[in-house]
Amino acid sequence: MATGVSVVTGAASGIGRELARRLAAMGHVVVGTDVNEAGLAETRDGAMAAEGRLHVRAHDVRDAAAWAALIADVEAQHGPLTHLFNVAGVLRVGHVWDVTPADVDLHVDVNVKGVMYGTAAAVTAMRPHARGHIVNVASLAGLAAVPGLTLYSGSKFAVRGFSLAAARELTALGIALTVVCPDAVETPMLDIQVDRPEARLTFSGDRSLTVTEVVDAIVTTVMHDRPLEIALPPSRGTLAKVSSLVPGLSAKLMPYLLRRGEARQRAARGGRG
Repeated sequence: MATGVSVVTGAASGIGRELARRLAAMGHVVVGTDVNEAGLAETRDGAMAAEGRLHVRAHDVRDAAAWAALIADVEAQHGPLTHLFNVAGVLRVGHVWDVTPADVDLHVDVNVKGVMYGTAAAVTAMRPHARGHIVNVASLAGLAAVPGLTLYSGSKFAVRGFSLAAARELTALGIALTVVCPDAVETPMLDIQVDRPEARLTFSGDRSLTVTEVVDAIVTTVMHDRPLEIALPPSRGTLAKVSSLVPGLSAKLMPYLLRRGEARQRAARGGRG
């Protein structure tokens, strides 16, 4: 696989950290970004096999001007940007009656605006070269609505809709855009849900994905085939799409999924509560 110059957001932990390290090991020059500088240092220090190809930078995806500065600096130091991976995201558990203005702002600013700002900045850099690949990480919660994760689900629907529309526009420019929709993944984002009954639908699948499984799919299928969209695992993606297309079916399945999720959530926390 050809190497390139890649920016990975959310690189202080989880999918972003593993992806940044993997890309560097594959030969990419990688700039991993996050607001968590301590986590970024761990990402960089753990990449001993990357031979200096992994760089980190504090960066807030909510800041449009910071995006422009980031991409400009990356290109000045490392050459034309070939890949952007928008991984950074936030999740706060809660029903709609628990929503605060701060919660709304956080989900929209990080999950939605961050992806939009990043995509636009990357396109500006990639367009003169008529090449590039942008990968936006959404969620199965962006394929089927998830009660209990109201704001998160809404924000990921927005990411998916934006990504699908932008991908169609970018085809003529030689730029690919893929939206990745994984099920629950074993990351700190999952940890914060394990003790929250509102989040039991998160645990309704057969099992949670590992970070390695998600990154494997990105560096193989996504980067090689450059599909418009990929859901992980595919079976859960199909169920999510059908549930979204037929809301009545989703309503009938909900009691079963809630019971299943509650049992698996209890098991995940070792039987506590």
